[in-house]
Amino acid sequence: MTAVATDSASGAMPAWLPAPVRFVLVSGAAAVVNFIARILLGAYVPFAPAIILAFLIGMATAFLLNRRFVFQAATRSLNHQVFWFVAVNLLALIQTLAVSLLLANYALPFFGVTWHAETIAHGIGVAFPIFTSYLGHKHLTFR
Repeated sequence: MTAVATDSASGAMPAWLPAPVRFVLVSGAAAVVNFIARILLGAYVPFAPAIILAFLIGMATAFLLNRRFVFQAATRSLNHQVFWFVAVNLLALIQTLAVSLLLANYALPFFGVTWHAETIAHGIGVAFPIFTSYLGHKHLTFR
């Protein structure tokens, strides 16, 4: 039996998984929250504001999941973690927004993709900053 990072009642994640893998898993969960929120918000607000609002919802989810399952050994204060988490995610937001808008407005139409172009663009945009976010959170947020 393998050790777990948390108790089984709270949805344990195996401790033997390397931190980058755990980061991808919890980031994936937060990305799903972000993605679904953007679709729901898209019924009420334009594409770019929906991306930003959904990103904030996903960011809050990611912070909680990363503290719980990936960077449990972090020694910095909560204020420090929140500050750097927001700072790192602002860079990720810029990346997500830029990739999503470039794909939705230029690249996908250029290739004739019109079926759910905004959804496809946003999905790719959400995945784009995984590497830079992991490095930022590892070295700045949860060090």
